[in-house]
Amino acid sequence: MSSPDWDLLSSYAGLLALACGSIYAGSFGSLPNPKREDGSSPDEDDEEEVAERMSSGDAWLFPVFGSVALFGLYTIVKYFGKEWINWFLGWYFSVAGVMSVWKSSISITRFFLGATRWKQFEKTTFLIKKGSNSLLSLSWRTPSLCLFPLAVIPSAIYSLSTASRRPVLMTDILSLSFSHNALSLLKIDSFQTGAVLLSGLFFYDIWWVFGTEVMVKVATTLDVPIKLLWPKSLTFSDARGFTMLGLGDVVIPGTLIAFALRYDHHRALKSNASPQSSFPRPYFHAVLTAYFLGLVTTMSVMHFFGKAQPALLYLSPACILSFVLTAAIRGELRDAWNWNDDPESLETAAAADKKSN
Repeated sequence: MSSPDWDLLSSYAGLLALACGSIYAGSFGSLPNPKREDGSSPDEDDEEEVAERMSSGDAWLFPVFGSVALFGLYTIVKYFGKEWINWFLGWYFSVAGVMSVWKSSISITRFFLGATRWKQFEKTTFLIKKGSNSLLSLSWRTPSLCLFPLAVIPSAIYSLSTASRRPVLMTDILSLSFSHNALSLLKIDSFQTGAVLLSGLFFYDIWWVFGTEVMVKVATTLDVPIKLLWPKSLTFSDARGFTMLGLGDVVIPGTLIAFALRYDHHRALKSNASPQSSFPRPYFHAVLTAYFLGLVTTMSVMHFFGKAQPALLYLSPACILSFVLTAAIRGELRDAWNWNDDPESLETAAAADKKSN
């Protein structure tokens, strides 16, 4: 009996840690800011970006638009070559990466410093007005300016490296920042939307991986930081190559995991608890655990059969069923199914509860 391939197993473990860690951080980034009794945010400089909630109608169209974009990239690569599209997308993601890493680094710094310490730093505001109307308003604390030069480094190193020698660490830093910000901003409005989205992409992934060469061709040809990589070596040598996980397999299931955390947060508020720092998270833990096990299954099947696997084939049912089973066991299936995370719906429900009380 052959001994375990510890180099390869360590690579799988590293990729699992990156994916689950990214979802964990992004899910907490998707939580609403705590409000004072007057409805204002306790951190007045925290201008939360307004994120449109994805509805079930949007979710139905997501696989369609994804298929058009994927096949378009495949056509370009096949008939026009990969050099110029890699050059264009590489620079695009590098520029976007500066802002993404900057935003993520600010979030991490604020988390470790704490809100109270953060607000002690000097605040600078840049305002452009036309008459009495504000055209542009930007504000930042002093550490944000100090972090900006650091945020440029990953994109600069990535862009200036040759295509065959892209630093894996820089690729992962950029990819993790994209994932963190996507999960913070890309929000589904209900479990129904999440079920539709994951179900549609379940068939999308199966078709484009098993039915054609399109997915594998595009994933292995495009040299852009939209994938997580981990070397197949305990010493981080790149001699054996890398294991890879596309950001779609992180962000798409991550939207449902983040929704589960917001539902836990909603339940804590509804029970008159104080969920700012700690609150029960049964749905979040259940769906995140299911994601972990689904990813382990994906890697196991890929390892034993030696073929690329559509990760959503395993991740979509795992995440959907774990949410449903948790709700059924807790006797909250109707409430979980009908709860809507849209801000207008939440305000209407809160007003109704206040009136009834």
